[in-house]
Amino acid sequence: MTSLDAAISLSPHAMAAENRGFDPLIGRRLVAGVESGLLPHLHVVLAERGGETILESYGRGPDESWGKSLGEVAFDAGTLHDLRSVTKSVVSLLYGIALERGLVPTVDAPILNAFEDYSDLASDSERVKRTIEHALTMTLGLEWDESIPYTDPKNSEIAMELAEDRYRFILERPIVDAPGTKWTYSGGATALIGEIIQRGTGRTLPDFATEVLFDPLGIERFEWAAGKDGTHSPASGLRLTAPDLLKIGRLVLNNGTWEGRRVVPEAWIRASLMPHIRTADMLDYGYFWFLGKAPVAALGGPTDWVAGFGNGGQRLWICPKADIAAVIYSGNYNNWNAWIPPTRIWIEIILANLKTA
Repeated sequence: MTSLDAAISLSPHAMAAENRGFDPLIGRRLVAGVESGLLPHLHVVLAERGGETILESYGRGPDESWGKSLGEVAFDAGTLHDLRSVTKSVVSLLYGIALERGLVPTVDAPILNAFEDYSDLASDSERVKRTIEHALTMTLGLEWDESIPYTDPKNSEIAMELAEDRYRFILERPIVDAPGTKWTYSGGATALIGEIIQRGTGRTLPDFATEVLFDPLGIERFEWAAGKDGTHSPASGLRLTAPDLLKIGRLVLNNGTWEGRRVVPEAWIRASLMPHIRTADMLDYGYFWFLGKAPVAALGGPTDWVAGFGNGGQRLWICPKADIAAVIYSGNYNNWNAWIPPTRIWIEIILANLKTA
């Protein structure tokens, strides 16, 4: 096996899949999709229903960590992988935990209240209308453009990383829309939320995440990339194994509980997964979560799903009605068509092979 583009290593879960209501040939259909060339650049596919693994595959191929080449990697259950912007969805959970503990402001608070060091910006009556919720829903109404390749310093997230003061860079962007009216994809919005967590908790993001999220879930290994100023990236820096990211999917499916223990407030899960704004791709958006629908014959038609999306084809898919979570890791970085294979796997292989509700 030289590349997952040509073949995959498939762990046997046919009996579990059948017991959980799936066609037992679901794994073979994934193999056929890869071998046909319709599912290129895949590194890992892992899915569970009701806490039981129904699909698991690992391959081999080139990978990178936050843009740095790792060469050819043989993936398995212990391999750390970039989440890229799926990191944003994890940060949403961290904000909800910090909020319940009274460590961060409520979502209706003006975001500039958390950045008192920029009092000059707070003198602008229009800027103070931007709230924490507007950051969580990417509706700040500030100029931001990540449609430019991430290899280009004109990309707003890259420009933020290169700026002398990343938070001033974000907060002083020109106002282009009224807050809450238009969705604009923004790693800057996530950077603000991450910094508010750090200021409120007095902890770095990795330290706070370890205490309140990773340790409760038994996540022992992770990496969190940082910029040149040492700031860990809330927008794209987290690296987890596929089984550990799947635990986060199960946590969300369980409305914030893990093995009977409350980890994330249920009210925050509900608020995060509510549609707050429509995206440019006609999906809905919650608090750093994408929301959509897919046809699921076993469930009687269009069914809601929730997802964290990341550059290169990284996905955490969740279908609450079917109690299904899935993780997909890919190596198709900085390619705007990278969304196609993970979506095919989710809709045409996982959800389409569900036979019983």
